[in-house]
Amino acid sequence: MNNNWKTFLESHAGSVTDDNWVNFEQYTQTSASALCDLSHLGLIRITGKDSVGFLQGQFTNDIRELTADKCQLNAYCNPKGQMLANGWFFRRDDEIFLLLPTATLPAVLKRLSMFVLRSEVKLSDAGDELIRIGLIGDQAEKQLAAIISTIPSAPQQVTQADDLTIIRLPGIIPRFEIIGTEPSIEKIWATLATQAQPTSSSFWALQDIHAGIPTVYPATVETFIPQMVNLQLLDGISFTKGCYCGQEVVARTQHRGTLKRRMYLAHISGNQNPSAGDTLFSQSAEHGKSAGTIVNVQPAPKGGFDALAMVQIPCFEADDIHLNDAAGEKLCFRELTYPFVTDVR
Repeated sequence: MNNNWKTFLESHAGSVTDDNWVNFEQYTQTSASALCDLSHLGLIRITGKDSVGFLQGQFTNDIRELTADKCQLNAYCNPKGQMLANGWFFRRDDEIFLLLPTATLPAVLKRLSMFVLRSEVKLSDAGDELIRIGLIGDQAEKQLAAIISTIPSAPQQVTQADDLTIIRLPGIIPRFEIIGTEPSIEKIWATLATQAQPTSSSFWALQDIHAGIPTVYPATVETFIPQMVNLQLLDGISFTKGCYCGQEVVARTQHRGTLKRRMYLAHISGNQNPSAGDTLFSQSAEHGKSAGTIVNVQPAPKGGFDALAMVQIPCFEADDIHLNDAAGEKLCFRELTYPFVTDVR
């Protein structure tokens, strides 16, 4: 994390963990909106005349369709089609950026660099140069419009205003990511903090869970094929773009209809403190096999935990999924914000 930005946050009552998650008091929803630091999400900058072609051969979506006014969800897979990471691509000042967890960034940057070879492509960590904050709430759009000339009107739209890049992400309630240099973001934060309640980074991660958007962390690297975590339902995969690493497995899974596991939204009561990568148990699971895996999980505002869970479909239908083992808390499933469909894009 940028040292000046860290000092700024700490001077405003924020505490920063070693892995760049920032804690403020828990959001109480008495404020019209919530303001979050997003330093737990890092940035990879990709520049050079061969950037689009290079990325096209590495990620699941069609990078040729990435425009200045729209971000794009993508997965990065190994040759077996297992996800090494996922994140959002966007453009800023004629450069391409990948937004992904800080925890997975070093490994992704190192692996991508191995495949540059003779391509005219430069990869770099831009996390200290460009600061990321988020604004969430029913009044977020109105609050941003009062201080920024142009803001996105629909999810996945991107606008640029002076030094700032503003991204509107999917979610149950409006939410915006604001990216810019440290001086610009400090001014924006100071203004927004008079109207919005600063709260912990985990509240932003919770909104991803409620929106049904998965995130791969180190504990779940090489655990999921993209369709297992609904990337095909989130426009995170192109089935017409051509070859990329893992494409054969991803395409075969889609066209043969062999998907046996899906990701669902769930609530977990109690105080077991589940984590990404935790296994799930069901009497309906194939003998000796896990019923599924916790993809992402965060504390729920009213107690317990909300989670995205990748589960064997028959086990979900039997409604007998428990955390870790038969004695663990039972998962109570809720509706996702999008339907399960099988259309191929």
